[in-house]
Amino acid sequence: MRDADRSGRCRTPRRRMAAALGAALVAAPLVTACGASDDGITINVYKYPQESFQSIVDRCNEVAGGRYDIVYHKLPREADAQREQMVRRLAAGDTGMDVMGMDVTWTAELAEAGWIREFTGDAKSQVEAGTLQTPLDTARYEGKLYGAPDNTNVQLLWYRGDLVPTPPATWDEMIEMGEELRAKGQPGLIEATGKQYEGLVVMFNTLVASSGGTILDVNGTKAIVDDGVVRALETLQTFATSDVVDPSFSNAAEDDARLAMEAGNAAFMLNWPYVYAAAQEKPEFAKNLKWAPYPSTGDGDSRVTVGGINYGVSAYSEHPDESFDAVTCLRNAENQKLQALKDGVPPTIEAVYDEPEMAETYPMKDAIIETLKTASVRPRTPAYQNVSTVISTILSPPASIDPRATADRLRSELQEALDSKGVLP
Repeated sequence: MRDADRSGRCRTPRRRMAAALGAALVAAPLVTACGASDDGITINVYKYPQESFQSIVDRCNEVAGGRYDIVYHKLPREADAQREQMVRRLAAGDTGMDVMGMDVTWTAELAEAGWIREFTGDAKSQVEAGTLQTPLDTARYEGKLYGAPDNTNVQLLWYRGDLVPTPPATWDEMIEMGEELRAKGQPGLIEATGKQYEGLVVMFNTLVASSGGTILDVNGTKAIVDDGVVRALETLQTFATSDVVDPSFSNAAEDDARLAMEAGNAAFMLNWPYVYAAAQEKPEFAKNLKWAPYPSTGDGDSRVTVGGINYGVSAYSEHPDESFDAVTCLRNAENQKLQALKDGVPPTIEAVYDEPEMAETYPMKDAIIETLKTASVRPRTPAYQNVSTVISTILSPPASIDPRATADRLRSELQEALDSKGVLP
């Protein structure tokens, strides 16, 4: 990877991905000018709004002892808006951004563009020590480490213990249980994220991985879309046309599913662990909210798609050594525990789950760990934004899926997206 410009001037990236993006974004204004603080070394960290993060920054500034000062800049809440702001800055070679909180799907894109630095030596060793394998996989591209996993996430099966004494192990069992409950006049719907957005892609990728399927090849340059993908499409279509799917499934995101479950409309829900903390606002509902591993497709154990955030160090940072040092502190075990307890985001360092304080806030921690150890990652490709857009478009609405024909269309249109000369903003 090319060294950053040490002169203080903004530089234009030259590698092919950067060139393609730069052409599309050259007219976009930067939020701040590039350049270092006149008061000493400032490490500018850009991350989504997180309640506990300023206290973590304050801790790390104390540890730094005046060698540098970390400044927290809040990105927008929506992932697409976060990415847009970072891409604009990186495409212009902005030296005013040092550390970035990156969605796990952005690693390949930003690494291929030459916009983030590789973790090597001691920085690499500290990131890898004690970190769960699947989160680490999201931070790698072409065998190199480009990110430091900060927090992770996996979906679980949530169910009402007053209606379901034993959780289902497979999708077929879950659908059958829901039908039996509805036949008795009880809530039996299954809530999930079927809206045309990334949540649908996550659900589909989990089904594909659990069915032993492959969407793209290992290099992320060829659309495979094999029989495992067809089996995943069959599962999704069966669910979407069943009597236990919520009528609003094709328009449902995470909070829509959560609110429908809390309203008493469903017996099952596939969602992230944050729903447990949210449920505590309704004690009568919360006391019956139980959890279990994500149901399998019947082809073996489920392989749930991992989410989360990785820290990246900008290729244009004028203080890379201090930036890597700051990342080491920001994502250490103590700070991962703090944000897990305060913000409800699962840690990436395995030992944190054994901390006594985790038991109350994360009673489902054993299920999370179990799920993380067999979890899957989304297709790794610099063109992931294109890939995600194509998948969510073709699969929407899920009830219209024709497994074999939809697989053929996916294979064709994904290959076109991979062969395109730009990344959708």
